[in-house]
Amino acid sequence: MTRLEQLRKFLEDDPADPFNVYALALEYQKTDHSIALRLFKQLVLEHPNYLATYYHLGKLYQTLEQKDHAIKIFNAGVEKARAQRDTKSVHELQNALQEILFE
Repeated sequence: MTRLEQLRKFLEDDPADPFNVYALALEYQKTDHSIALRLFKQLVLEHPNYLATYYHLGKLYQTLEQKDHAIKIFNAGVEKARAQRDTKSVHELQNALQEILFE
């Protein structure tokens, strides 16, 4: 069983766990940006407090040269992280935002 098949099985077994969607999106990010994008967007809609999504979705938008979308996602992630008082995530997202603003 490939890693992708294994991750799909985890998602099938427990579709309510955001980590399963997140892990599958990360794996697809290596081979199929369109599927990864769909999965990350699904996470933002269904699990808006899953902070790791914002960093990786923003970076994917950056890779796809969709700077405006990346900035919007990084900003949304900063706000969510502040609301959760997660200073590490705030800093990571702010750094990613600064990086894209000064490209």
